[in-house]
Amino acid sequence: MIRIGILGYGNLGRGVEKAVNASPDMELKAVFTRRDPSTLKIATAGVPVYAEADAEKMKDEIDVLILCGGSATDLPTQGPKYAKMFNTIDSFDTHAKIPEYFPAVDAAAKEGNNVSVISVGWDPGMFSLQRLLGNCILPDGKDYTFWGRGVSQGHSDAIRRIEGVQDARQYTVPVPEAIEAVRAGKNPELSTREKHTRECFVVAKEGADLKKIEEEIVNMPNYFADYNTTVTFISQEELNEKHSGIPHGGFVIRSGATGDMKHIIEYSLKLDSNPEFTSSVLVAYARAAYKLASEGKSGAMTVFDIAPAYLSPLSGEELRKTLL
Repeated sequence: MIRIGILGYGNLGRGVEKAVNASPDMELKAVFTRRDPSTLKIATAGVPVYAEADAEKMKDEIDVLILCGGSATDLPTQGPKYAKMFNTIDSFDTHAKIPEYFPAVDAAAKEGNNVSVISVGWDPGMFSLQRLLGNCILPDGKDYTFWGRGVSQGHSDAIRRIEGVQDARQYTVPVPEAIEAVRAGKNPELSTREKHTRECFVVAKEGADLKKIEEEIVNMPNYFADYNTTVTFISQEELNEKHSGIPHGGFVIRSGATGDMKHIIEYSLKLDSNPEFTSSVLVAYARAAYKLASEGKSGAMTVFDIAPAYLSPLSGEELRKTLL
């Protein structure tokens, strides 16, 4: 059995717990938290909860530690720190900072003689693989990635930080006309505004200036200013009833040609729960990290570096018989 540890028990950590318990070759060994461990009740009976500071003491009892912190402030320090102690998996998703994050984790993992797989999930992750495959198969072509319709947790949080806002959910929505043009092989040049719109459902505090809140949302740089954004004010009850889930998904499309022949490669996801799906990808790559470490490999890796067979509990013979 592959012994798994979870660092962080938010939406992602709870999803990892479910995925580990659904895997016949894995067992959950421990959960580590920054909260008071005595206040945290997890779903799996008999599994201990420890303070994060105690993680190092369990280096010999955990095969893979899955890091479930956020990319903004947690993983930049947790990634290299724990790569020295454990084989690790994380979902670092700040695309622009991956080139600097990778060598930091790589050096730490090699120092500890561990395997650390970074930026695992659906984007980066599964979508990254599809973009790579598309580029290799159709070198004469263009990539298009559409996200949604789904809840953007980071953008929702940005709205909640605005003065006068009590709660909010923000949906990223692909523009149908843009997808249709790509699927038709027209290879359009699309601006940010032409690819996605943003829908915001906001609960305002009593007496708040609604016009001021709306203007602050639609003009927020790096979040909404470059998109056609709609803001709808609703009650907390309606938000809880209609917008309590965390669905997401999207499409990766490669539109290309071989001589005079046109081709479209499309990969899509429709997810009821963004964090639970991401968790399932993390757990599959935890199996790969365990196998690679058992072979004596070390250092940081991404989804580009790992053969798909390492993700499966099946043997090569079984894979060839059932899936090839």
